[in-house]
Amino acid sequence: MTLTKLVEGRYVTVVVPGSGKYVILCEVEVYGYRAPTEHSTGSAYNAIDGNRASDWAKGSCAHTEKELDPWWRLDLGKTHKIFSVKITNYKNAPLHMNGAEIRIGDSLDNNGNNNPRCAVISSIPGGFTETFQCNGMDGRYVTIVNPAKTGYIALCEVEVYGSRMD
Repeated sequence: MTLTKLVEGRYVTVVVPGSGKYVILCEVEVYGYRAPTEHSTGSAYNAIDGNRASDWAKGSCAHTEKELDPWWRLDLGKTHKIFSVKITNYKNAPLHMNGAEIRIGDSLDNNGNNNPRCAVISSIPGGFTETFQCNGMDGRYVTIVNPAKTGYIALCEVEVYGSRMD
């Protein structure tokens, strides 16, 4: 069975519907990648919902769990030439983004964190949007990682500007 759309989950279940039927499998292979751990109310999708609201109560911010090298990633579906990335920081905890890096490339090695670096985020004031120039870097994945740090990634909007490469 081949899936044609994004599927996320922790478990894979194979079911044959109906009664009196058997499931006999010799091997099951599942291909994918580890999704970032998310705070219970801070879904990764919130950072690409088109809403720059930076107040947590507005329900438009993404937040990882506390972990080593926290990261958030956007899959553009195909390789694009990326010119700039805009990030809107979470209003009430702006320090989570200090030192984070924007990485762009086609690799999922180390969750995309090994891709070339576009920029380092020294700081973004809480609730503000900053633009980072990537000068036409090629990549399918835009990853925001805070390397060598145990903590969180908390952001309220990520906007990627570029053009698709065909």
